[in-house]
Amino acid sequence: MATRWNPIREIASMQNAFDRMFDETWRTVWQAGNNGTMLYSGSLSIDAYESDNAYTVIATLPGVNPDQINVQWHQGTLTISAEAAPLTLPENSRWLVQERAFGRISRSIVLPEWVNVEQADAHYENGILTLTLPKSPEAQPKLINIQSANKRLESKN
Repeated sequence: MATRWNPIREIASMQNAFDRMFDETWRTVWQAGNNGTMLYSGSLSIDAYESDNAYTVIATLPGVNPDQINVQWHQGTLTISAEAAPLTLPENSRWLVQERAFGRISRSIVLPEWVNVEQADAHYENGILTLTLPKSPEAQPKLINIQSANKRLESKN
């Protein structure tokens, strides 16, 4: 028996799928704090790029002190984590708007090549963490010289 196509049913089904996706995303990212505020326990946004000799990873961590940042390298995975402390209100004050995230944030990224951790550089300024991770010598590109079997013959005149 054939079912007749109903565009309204299809739209409702798609709307339900989007609603489920939205609810699941927010439920896993935001958690209620002790005083009704929302704690962010999610992912840290990063930018990463590669050159012939190194990887550079840039993370934005506004309001986080450098001693609250943890950077680890383990078996090809770089993990950056931090603890962003909540602001405390002065006495007899109440929040009107509280949108800045606080709590534990972290991000792991698998790099395609091994790095030389001993020569890694981490620089933190104005809330921006910049990691420069030199590639291990084995991972850096090598130039292979090609020799030709053809020899140049000198003509005799």
